[in-house]
Amino acid sequence: LHNEDFIKEKDIKINDIIVVRKAGEIIPEVVKVKKHTSDSKAFSMPTVCPSCGSVLEKEEGETALRCKNSNCPAQLFRNIVHFASKNAANIEGLGPSIVKELIEKNLIKNISDIYSLEQKDLLKLQRFKEKSSKNLLESIEKSKNTKLSNLIYALGIKNVGLECARVLSKKFISLKELAKASIESLKEIDGIGKIVADSISDYFRVKENLNLIEKLKLCGIDPKGEAMEKSIMGKLSGKNFVITGTLPNYSRDEVTKIILENGGKVLSSVSKKTDYVIAGENAGSKLEKAKNLGVNVITEKDFIEILA
Repeated sequence: LHNEDFIKEKDIKINDIIVVRKAGEIIPEVVKVKKHTSDSKAFSMPTVCPSCGSVLEKEEGETALRCKNSNCPAQLFRNIVHFASKNAANIEGLGPSIVKELIEKNLIKNISDIYSLEQKDLLKLQRFKEKSSKNLLESIEKSKNTKLSNLIYALGIKNVGLECARVLSKKFISLKELAKASIESLKEIDGIGKIVADSISDYFRVKENLNLIEKLKLCGIDPKGEAMEKSIMGKLSGKNFVITGTLPNYSRDEVTKIILENGGKVLSSVSKKTDYVIAGENAGSKLEKAKNLGVNVITEKDFIEILA
């Protein structure tokens, strides 16, 4: 019933008697209206956010109305609850009721404020004593060691679930590198389509989100991706690669992984910053651009010899 088009299609009104069935994963689904009652009245979606009063917007191709105010109290609440959840930063003890009270008492105004909380702040809350406050602070401190995949998921980027976050953490060495990624390079990743790539790009174009990443880094939260963990002082450290065409023995993903594991970077397009273009069959425009710029063009065999 969050879908306005569905409500209109089924002619569902307030106080109607409806037929409901169990659908996928036992989710209740409204099948139809059984009866309009004498006090049935039409429902219309709000035009402004009930939390902050901002005008609601509908994105192209979607039926959902959204509040675009990044400072909306309701969104702040949900963002922090999600950030602290088990599959995200996993801050045990920071549940919805605690988050709500922290916001109401003006103790936190954004996600990074979690890491500035002190025991004296927590003792102002209901049900908090010395031991419980100490336990929460320890849990907050422990969350600084979260994996990159969990941190990406914790940010609440639209259309980016936990599995998608895991894929991204294998391709990027840090959150900062992910923020720099172009839509084209994101779409080249297996499992990342246009919708997800657009959502990631949109998220990192918002100044407040970039500020949050910097604040988290200052708090000591800057996990490295799987590739980075293996690439410190690697053989390809400081070298930029572009992969184009079909290689004889390796897929692009496999070569990308090898480069990252050895400290190099993989770029989506050829420029003067490119050190090597690894070219296979049907290389196309990237090969031509490399030749025009005088960039080193190598084969898969050459690449393996560089590693050796």
